[in-house]
Amino acid sequence: MGAISLRVKNDHAEMERITSALESLAEQDNWSSGLLFHVNLALEELGLNIIDYGYDGGNHEIAIDVVSEEDSVTIEIVDDGRPFDPLTDTPAPDLDSPVEDRRVGGQGVHLVRTLMDEVVYRREAGKNRLRLVARRTNRD
Repeated sequence: MGAISLRVKNDHAEMERITSALESLAEQDNWSSGLLFHVNLALEELGLNIIDYGYDGGNHEIAIDVVSEEDSVTIEIVDDGRPFDPLTDTPAPDLDSPVEDRRVGGQGVHLVRTLMDEVVYRREAGKNRLRLVARRTNRD
């Protein structure tokens, strides 16, 4: 099966390049439209969070590696931003209040956790490393 390895700048303009690469891999490996939607949405949410909140300025590189296997897609995102574990450092989302009354924060990470089958974070060698796994079954 296929894989992509991207090194992108901490710039919103790079999101288009990520989406394009994902679409090519999805076509090559015959992903369902649901799988592509889930992976793309998770990467967009996390990528924008890193770009918007991970740095105090300056130019930085974010590494994104996606491996497409027969039964799953594995994504690893590595950045040199400030330490941030989205699994424990994000406030619990308010899922009960009307959308317009909810506080900002936590909704996107909750969405990613819902979309992905596995989400694992670790801080290693001064870098955030986030590993996501989406199983290919049941993703129509």
